[in-house]
Amino acid sequence: MDATAKPLRIPPEMRTYAEQHGIFDLIQAMMKRLLMEKPEDPIEYLIDLLKNNSIEVPRIFVLGPPASGKRTVVKQLCKHLGATRISTESLLREESDLVKEALEYKANQQEIPSMLWINLVQQRLSKKDCIKRGWVFEGFPKTREQAFRLQAAGIAPEHVVLLDAPDTVLIERNLGKRIDPVTGDVYHTSFDWPSSEHVEKRLVEADGIWESETVASLLEYQRNLKGLESTYSTVSRVINADQPSIDVFSQVLTFVLSRHRSVAPHTPRILLHGPPGSGKSLQAALIAQKYNIVNICCGQVLKAVAADETSQGELIKPGLETGQQVPDSTVLKILTERLSRLDCTTRGWVLHGCPRNLEQAEKLNSAGFTPNRVFFLDMPDEVAVERVTFRMTDPVTGQRYHSLYKAAPSQQIQDRLQVNPRDSAESLQRRLDLYRTNLPELQELYSDAIYVNADQDPHAIFEFLESHIVNRLPKPLSHRWTPSPSD
Repeated sequence: MDATAKPLRIPPEMRTYAEQHGIFDLIQAMMKRLLMEKPEDPIEYLIDLLKNNSIEVPRIFVLGPPASGKRTVVKQLCKHLGATRISTESLLREESDLVKEALEYKANQQEIPSMLWINLVQQRLSKKDCIKRGWVFEGFPKTREQAFRLQAAGIAPEHVVLLDAPDTVLIERNLGKRIDPVTGDVYHTSFDWPSSEHVEKRLVEADGIWESETVASLLEYQRNLKGLESTYSTVSRVINADQPSIDVFSQVLTFVLSRHRSVAPHTPRILLHGPPGSGKSLQAALIAQKYNIVNICCGQVLKAVAADETSQGELIKPGLETGQQVPDSTVLKILTERLSRLDCTTRGWVLHGCPRNLEQAEKLNSAGFTPNRVFFLDMPDEVAVERVTFRMTDPVTGQRYHSLYKAAPSQQIQDRLQVNPRDSAESLQRRLDLYRTNLPELQELYSDAIYVNADQDPHAIFEFLESHIVNRLPKPLSHRWTPSPSD
């Protein structure tokens, strides 16, 4: 290759298309699956994955001490995600030579070797339902050795849930545990007794529920916990199981729907939308400064063009000086020209002040400037009135003050402060009414938008925005697997 030749530059349109359709992440995920599973025919294997839509299926371990609620959590996850439920008990109900070998160990009251467990797991996960729908594994691996053997076999979970609760709570739970031998459902004498008398009559005591047995199981779990935590440190999260089951499941579901940090190329295209006084300008400035992206304020862009001695500047200057609205076509032409510059296409941008309505948003999208993060900064109108109508500007320094939150430091400065006519109560109310009128259509267009309460400390808002900028968006539940007659 000629080292003096100009390097190939990826067109912005290609990068946008790749991000919108997850091309970089798709390639990364396929390469990961290839390296883990090492199929004999890689091409045929990848084609099969793509045909079955099996690239991003759930692969989850749910671990925890006795009575921490693993079975309940796993059943709920499988119901919501359409994944295959697996446990050590279900593995031994399969029909194969490996299962027969494992049952012989059990019949002789011998511990089933770790390598045999790994072979059983490999055999089960290679079946069509696990490949196509994904899986949620309950209570396995139990030791660091088993975790390492799973990794060596190419079995790596995307998420590991570690349930945790105080020993006293777990002992109390275990003593009251009862099992329905027909369905496998778990009930409790104090917390969750069945409403059906039919079910009640067939309940049996679970194995290993007495205090001495529970304490022994807890000690065994605690001895192995550190090893499991270190093995899965990058993909695990500890969830407090000593709370209502609905709260436990909500936190678990949020975690397993989250996506790990991607190494795919990413150009931030951020849109901040909110009513006057919601802090869009401040948050945009903080984001742009920290991540070295371009801060695009629509109003400032128009003022910069008006200041230039060009035909376009002369065209919009009278409207800006009199407070009249610049035509949408002119605004979008100027804005798209700015967003097309090299700094925006290479570093990314954070936009605020536009689009104000559905028509502007659709035209911006059709021009190829689709944001990949949209935030709605929301707050009550009365807060906007308090923030905006009491603010004033020092014409000498350009510093902004507020009668309630940031008073002028001296009487001299106070005497020369000026109020922007746009900040009057009448003008603000018109702007708020217009914002509320256009809001529903914009919310419908940006259905994946993230909402943030703007009536709080600016630094708290920035931390919230930042967490959703640097992390990938969670997997939507609407994309979960649904069974078909052929499955």
